[in-house]
Amino acid sequence: MGSSDRLFNRQITVHQILGGGLVADVMLWRSRIRTVGILMAALATWVVFEISFYTLLTFVSTVFLLLFTILFLWAKSAAILNRSAPPLPHLRLSEQTANEAAAFIRDQINTMLSVSEDIAYGRDSRMFVKVGLMLLLISVVGSLTDLVTLSYICLVVLLTVPPIYERYEDLIDVYALLWFGKLHQFYVSFDEECITNFHKWILEMKKLT
Repeated sequence: MGSSDRLFNRQITVHQILGGGLVADVMLWRSRIRTVGILMAALATWVVFEISFYTLLTFVSTVFLLLFTILFLWAKSAAILNRSAPPLPHLRLSEQTANEAAAFIRDQINTMLSVSEDIAYGRDSRMFVKVGLMLLLISVVGSLTDLVTLSYICLVVLLTVPPIYERYEDLIDVYALLWFGKLHQFYVSFDEECITNFHKWILEMKKLT
C-alpha cells in the first residue's frame, strides 16, 4: 500500500509511532512479562478500590505510611546490628528538570487561557462548539464511572488496541479511511450549519437588545 492508503498518511510503523523503546514493546506485547505484570497490578489495584471502598488519597497515604515505616525500622535495626542501611538512591530534583517542567506547564496553561479568552469574547465560534462538546462528553463519562475504573479501562484499551491494530492494520486502514471520509463530510456540513445558526441567534439577540 502507498502512504496515501495509511491513516494520517503515515510512513512509519506502529512501533515507531509509540517511540520504538520499552514503552512501545510493552504496549505491543513484545515484552509479555512486563505487559502482563502491569495488567495484573492494575487489576489488583482496581479490585482493592472496588472491594475495600478505598479512596485514592487513602490508598496512597497507606502505601507511603507502610513504605516509610519499613524503611525507618530497617535503618534503625541496621544501625543497631551494624549492618548496611537500605539501598536507597539519592533522591533529588535537578534545577534543569524543574525549569523544564515549569516551562511546559506554563505553556499549556497559557494556551488554555488564550483559548478560553477567545471563547469568552466570541472570537472563535468553532472552538466554542468543540470545547462544549468535549466538556459534555467528559460530564457524561464522569457520571457513568469513577476515576479509578476509567483509568483501568484506559489502560486496558492502551494495551489491547495498538497490538490489534498492528496485526490487522491493512484491513483496519481501509475501513477507517472510508469512515473518516464520511465523518469528515458530516462534520463539515454540521459545523457550517451549527455556526450559521449560532450567528443568526447572536444577531437576533442583538436586535432584541
